[in-house]
Amino acid sequence: MRPGCSASPAPVDDQPRLVWDLPLRLAHWALAIAVTGSFVSGWIGGNAFGAHVLCGASALVLVLFRVTWGFAGPAHARFSDFVRGPRAVLKSLPRLTRAAHRRPAGHTPLGGWMVLALLVLIGVQAGLGLFANDEITHAGPLYGYVGGRWSNRLSAWHARIAYLILGAVVLHVAAALYYRVALGDDLVRPLVTGYKRGVGAAAAIDRQHIGRALLIVAILAALLLWLIRTAPEITLDL
Repeated sequence: MRPGCSASPAPVDDQPRLVWDLPLRLAHWALAIAVTGSFVSGWIGGNAFGAHVLCGASALVLVLFRVTWGFAGPAHARFSDFVRGPRAVLKSLPRLTRAAHRRPAGHTPLGGWMVLALLVLIGVQAGLGLFANDEITHAGPLYGYVGGRWSNRLSAWHARIAYLILGAVVLHVAAALYYRVALGDDLVRPLVTGYKRGVGAAAAIDRQHIGRALLIVAILAALLLWLIRTAPEITLDL
């Protein structure tokens, strides 16, 4: 190299790499559908209560699967890959500009905390819904365990947390739009295809563990179904 000449920057690896496994992607979009169905059926009320319970139970199974997958799934699905402390989150904030942005293979530290917040809110909401009632003629399948007084209390929290979830979902969508428009980073397409560009070969996953995921979902669904079927008979005392 001649004196005074700087080295050329290394070329960016723009090959698409598989980073999001199929079970995680299916769980993500299925949870979005279940949450949407829960809001719509809850708003309709009345005869839609059965659909509301089904959507809520599905959401609970999906949240429990995602939590389990955070320990048993491929690299970028694991909590150890994206859950960081406050210092890491603060250090990542300056990267929220187009000039400083670096495309991560998985979630950013801030995005990781958003994932945790959504999982906690939706999980708690779905769990409370199993014990709640509509103050008219319908009750969740586990109402018999708690009775009217406690069901009414849990129903009140069920209603409050719905607003928190709605706010978190709006923030989640707004963040995705910001990344797409302001940073030029499409977060949605990789959650459909599983592939990202510009993350390097080392970030790619080589296994998706589909059989393991199916087994986990089957066990969780069976446990919830057993809990519902063995619950005490519902006798409304609102």
